Amino acid sequence: MDRQPITREGFEKLREELRHLEEVLMPAIAERISEARAEGDLKENAEYHGQREEQGRMALRISLMKTRLAGCYIVDKSEMPKGVVTFGSTVTVKDLDLDEQEKYEFVGPGEENYDGPIMKILTTSPIAQALMGKKVGDKVTVKLPRGSMELQVLEIADHE
Repeated sequence: MDRQPITREGFEKLREELRHLEEVLMPAIAERISEARAEGDLKENAEYHGQREEQGRMALRISLMKTRLAGCYIVDKSEMPKGVVTFGSTVTVKDLDLDEQEKYEFVGPGEENYDGPIMKILTTSPIAQALMGKKVGDKVTVKLPRGSMELQVLEIADHE
């Protein structure tokens, strides 16, 4: 798996979420399992089996989050090159097929948000991958599951 860039804030957000899962939610599930076990016959105990399943799901979620964090490296967006699309760039593009403009900010795991005037999309997305390294005026073809789209870079905002 390729390592992905992430901001310090994004990394801390994911790390805090992991801490909450490990130190708050998992112990609460363990307590509910203990209470259900105390009720007796485990073969007929739906609460016990339900909590064991929830414990398994939570353990998987924790494992995936640890893998996600291990696959990241922290980047200071202010040190990224100017005038070229990179991690942290906010880019205004024109969809040449639909004659519409869209704004994207390229972010790391846990920082994505597809609502709002500026879509925060992962650097691993097809759109981000196609635009990385491009400059104002450059045109790219983005291959998507539903076909392809032609984009032209109109503006690259400076990094924060």
